[in-house]
Amino acid sequence: MLFNNNNLELITIKEKPFKLEREIQKLFEANLNAIMGLEFVKSELSIKNKRIDTLAFDVESSAFIIIEYKRDKNISVIDQGFTYLGLMLENKADFIIEYNESLGKHLKREDVDWSQTRVAFVSPHFTENQIMATNFKDIAIELWEIKQFENETVLITPIKKSNSAESIKPITSKTKELKEVIDEIIVYTEEEHKAKANDFILELYEKFKLAILGLSDNIEVKAKKQYIGFVKERNLCSIVILKGSLNIFINLKAGSLDDPKNLALDVSQIGHWGVGDYRIKAETDKDLEYIMSLVKQAL
Repeated sequence: MLFNNNNLELITIKEKPFKLEREIQKLFEANLNAIMGLEFVKSELSIKNKRIDTLAFDVESSAFIIIEYKRDKNISVIDQGFTYLGLMLENKADFIIEYNESLGKHLKREDVDWSQTRVAFVSPHFTENQIMATNFKDIAIELWEIKQFENETVLITPIKKSNSAESIKPITSKTKELKEVIDEIIVYTEEEHKAKANDFILELYEKFKLAILGLSDNIEVKAKKQYIGFVKERNLCSIVILKGSLNIFINLKAGSLDDPKNLALDVSQIGHWGVGDYRIKAETDKDLEYIMSLVKQAL
């Protein structure tokens, strides 16, 4: 429940239902970067007689994202999600053209990581069946719940998959169309990155992970293709697990990090996998506390 504190008297703030899906869409599209960290491309896009509510682009992953808005609880997010994923993978050139024409840029097909394509559904309510249907660790379908209240507060919550979520591949392998989508789209996991490490580096990673999560509440671990990200509203830092060390990237612009020991290397002019302009190579945990003081500056 949500309350307004009026001189120690808690007054209930009532939910104010959205009247139209279009209200949700306009709110999301106007704040897409703040909510999801995405670049808005186009609204109401039609491709092959199918209409997409919002087309967005994830600059960090170099991938397109389709966003659909729903007020109706009785929809199959799995069926519709796979339909849109298949639509994008079968019509890559159309999405490139829409991006370039809408933003005046020159994106090429090889610049896009199509394996990171995903679909997001946004709704005030999801049923238990819808949540369970998307609770697979390797499914590129996300659910985002949005609610607005009488005091103009808006609450947006991504629905997380459970830690015990299984793979959807045994199910999709029975259907040709679904198998083709799953085979091309990859949802990376922390476990896949950790599998590259020897016992020493794995233990080192866990120490740094625990320290980063301890910097603030609600920091999430999100695995990407080349790194493991630590996110609170935006990416704070990321870790690339190497054979004999960890590369820790701090998501700050060059010149903005206070680093009296000069431990972090400015990689703003160097190609790198992690997010941010600073890289620290950690082979032991001897500088862990100091490194955390640097990472904390990105909060």
